[in-house]
Amino acid sequence: MRHRSRLVAALILGAAALPGASAAPVAGADVTITATGLRSARGQLLACLTADPGQFPNCRDPARTWHLVVPAAATVELHFTGITPGRYAVALLHDENGNGKIDRALMLVPTEGFGFSSDAPVVMGPPKFAAAAFTVAAEPVRQTIHMRYLL
Repeated sequence: MRHRSRLVAALILGAAALPGASAAPVAGADVTITATGLRSARGQLLACLTADPGQFPNCRDPARTWHLVVPAAATVELHFTGITPGRYAVALLHDENGNGKIDRALMLVPTEGFGFSSDAPVVMGPPKFAAAAFTVAAEPVRQTIHMRYLL
């Protein structure tokens, strides 16, 4: 992805400017997300990983986000690979009818399931990036997200 290449280049250039730092490439880590509590195996699970607080939780800019779409099941495991070090957040949507977007009742209340990294609480809307953020370094990262349904 273009975004990954730019981010890796920025990290390498930044490290090269530090005294005694090596310009060796930064290896990306794997991020594994386990989504539990899906109420059905209908539809698909949409996942978005981003380091950009402005993209969370909607993740509209594909150049600044990573997306996965997998079939729904009671428990789903998602794998993001080669993620460069930084602070990230994940948003999940159980798209039960497969239309690629969150459906709402009365234009406000989600009728499909959702979840966020760090199991960030939902109070009058989605959590802020800081509440859902976690750190990716050189080691693999594992997160469990419990899906929530309001209706």
